[in-house]
Parts: sequence; structure tokens; C-alpha cells
Amino acid sequence: MSNREKILITGASSGLGEGMARAFAKQGRSLALCARRLDRLEVLAAQLRPQAGQVEVAALDVTDFDSVPVVFRALRDKLGGLDRVIVNAGLGKGAPIGTGKAHANLETVQTNLTGALAQAEAALEIFREQNSGHLVLISSVSANRGLPKAQAAYSASKAGVTALGQGLAAEFAGTPIAITVIEPGYIETDINRGVKTRLMATTDAGVAAMVAAIEAEKAHAAVPRWPWEPLAAAMRYLPEPVSRRMV
Repeated sequence: MSNREKILITGASSGLGEGMARAFAKQGRSLALCARRLDRLEVLAAQLRPQAGQVEVAALDVTDFDSVPVVFRALRDKLGGLDRVIVNAGLGKGAPIGTGKAHANLETVQTNLTGALAQAEAALEIFREQNSGHLVLISSVSANRGLPKAQAAYSASKAGVTALGQGLAAEFAGTPIAITVIEPGYIETDINRGVKTRLMATTDAGVAAMVAAIEAEKAHAAVPRWPWEPLAAAMRYLPEPVSRRMV
């Protein structure tokens, strides 16, 4: 495993993406940061530049599929290469299916799954050309069990992300291209605002666990390891009456 000095992060203007950017900047890494909100990225970049090796930013909507490879390549050129791409951009919108709010569920699946696929396509084109790289897909522990009500489309989208990562990990096993799927549990971010659970990790603790798992470059990690590694495994086998009470 080589040191990944040049890292691209999508969805970097807030939440876990911003947290990972700050953590890698403290280590002196060079960063390419993408999000829809360019103004927030520029503020973040100004804060990170004194610590980071180099920071470049670009506006990106991952559902504008044609623009994803263009933006990735432009940032690659500015950094002089890419060692790691973290596919983090995502949405937590949703409503019970069939209640007249299909737009929220469709937008969630398009961003979280189809958008992740577009990013994987763009990243792996670059990695195949240079015969090296580390692709990180940020999924969710909800990928392990279809959740009811407003979480149904979200958990389905994340199950797709995990399956995509598993397929890629099998394809690239034993090659200079590494694939990692990270499944965070409940971590304090805007997306989890309003969720009441004793299992919520602080943003700092959650980001630290994510960065440690990414650096280890394992094929799969549920974070923070306790309690989410055993819980993620158990979720696949929970009786239906229990899973119905999960949200």
C-alpha cells in the first residue's frame, strides 16, 4: 500500500466530507474537493491551505453525469495525479413510498447510487490509466437491511453502493487498484439531525473512525467498529418484527 498523498473527496462542503477533508489536511495531504456549494468549498479551502499540501476545489453535481469525468480529470491535472477518490456525496431525503413524494425518493436514489456509479466510472478510468489508485465508496450500515417507511429508498440506494463496491473489490483483488466500502453508523451530521438514538457517535469520533478505516484500505468496514461492526452483521438476520421497529 503506497501513501495516498493526492485525495479527491466529493460532498466535501459539509458533514462527513468536510470532516474527512479537515483530517487529511492536518496530515499534509493534497486535496481536490467537490460539492454543489462552491462558496462553502472556497471558505473551507482557505482554512485548509495552511496545513494541506495543496487544495483545489470545483463545483460538482454528481447527478450531472457528463460533468463528473470532466471535473475529476481537471482536478487530477491540477494536483498532478490522484491517489485516492472518496465517493461521499449523498442525500438522506425520503418519504414512505406511494405517499405522493416520489421526487424525494428518486432524487435520493439518483444521487446516492447512480451518482456513485458515475463517480466510480470517472475515478477508475483514471486509475486504470495510471495502474494505481484507491477508490472509497461511502455507503451506510442501512445497506445491510431494507428499512421501512421514509428510509426505504435510502437503504436501497446504499445497498446498491455496497454491492457495487463488492463487485469492484472482487475484480481488482491482487492489483495495484484498491477498493474500500465504508458503512458508517449513526454519526452526528445534518443528515442525521433529528434522529434520537444512544448509538450516535460525535462527528469527530465518526470521522476519525472513517479516516482510520480508509487508511487501512480494507475491502469493507462498518464504522465506528463498536457497535456497528457486530450490529451491521446482525441486521442481515433480524426477524421482521424487529426490523420494522428500527426507524
